[in-house]
Amino acid sequence: MDKAQHAILRFAKYKGPEISRIEAHNERTKETYASNPDVDTTRSKQNFHLVTPEHKYRAETERQIAQAGCRTRSDSVRVVEVLFTASHDFFKGKSKGEIRAFFEECMAFLAQRQAPATYLSAVVHMDEKTPHMHLSFVPLTADGRLSAKEIVGNRQKLTQWQDAFWEHMVQKYPDLERGESASKTGRTHIPPRIFKQATHLNRQLDKILQLLADTNVWNAKKRAAQLETALRKFFPEMEDFLTQTKKYDKAIRGLSAEKERLKQELDQSKETQRKQKMNEYRLEADYANLLRKLERIPPELRRQFDTSRQQKER
Repeated sequence: MDKAQHAILRFAKYKGPEISRIEAHNERTKETYASNPDVDTTRSKQNFHLVTPEHKYRAETERQIAQAGCRTRSDSVRVVEVLFTASHDFFKGKSKGEIRAFFEECMAFLAQRQAPATYLSAVVHMDEKTPHMHLSFVPLTADGRLSAKEIVGNRQKLTQWQDAFWEHMVQKYPDLERGESASKTGRTHIPPRIFKQATHLNRQLDKILQLLADTNVWNAKKRAAQLETALRKFFPEMEDFLTQTKKYDKAIRGLSAEKERLKQELDQSKETQRKQKMNEYRLEADYANLLRKLERIPPELRRQFDTSRQQKER
């Protein structure tokens, strides 16, 4: 292989209503995926499970926690999701059976460190650009405590996870290299879905602002109806987006700090990585533009259509 092929392992933690959202994404229960254009629903039938969920994620999570006798708080992490994948080119030319074997090996790695009885689901997505597996589990320790912090750990332990994962996978896949650790780069991993949602919301907001700009005394009634429909759809999605991006805000804004240095890189051996980073910077601009354009909607319209997260969770 000419290009470096990396073994990739990432963690995400979830506490409450967001658990249902990741289930909808992982299990492909949404009717459409307008906010995630990478999902090709015509290929979704090629997705497959290595662990098939028998119950809803949230219900099974609460059952396991209650059975273990754990106390919880509103901010307790109830689900940890592990993303397993590799560089895109690693999967080129591989049959579905070979791809399945790769993810089974990922499962074998995790089973050494987390009891399979805590797994909620393990599903491999074949309907996006690069095959990847979402494995979700309840972070119960060997002695029955609920502790994502102990299992996933701090940056030092995350480095240990990355080292151990690569050491395990390279035994069967010697061309794989170790993935870049966030503890070494100092960066928080920002899920691609965050940027896809930003792009989607920017398009919606552009249409809303155009409706506002085109409104006059002759079409005011028609435009008001169109605005109401658009805003009723936009604001709940925008609020959900801002809730999700809260923990990534610093990392997203920090992407632009590397931009000028990256433009000066001439090392062609890093061209793939360079293109990937430039894509991140374009998406960072989408995020910033979205927040700026939001301020152009009249405050009275924002107050009228903005729906609080507390109301949505009822």
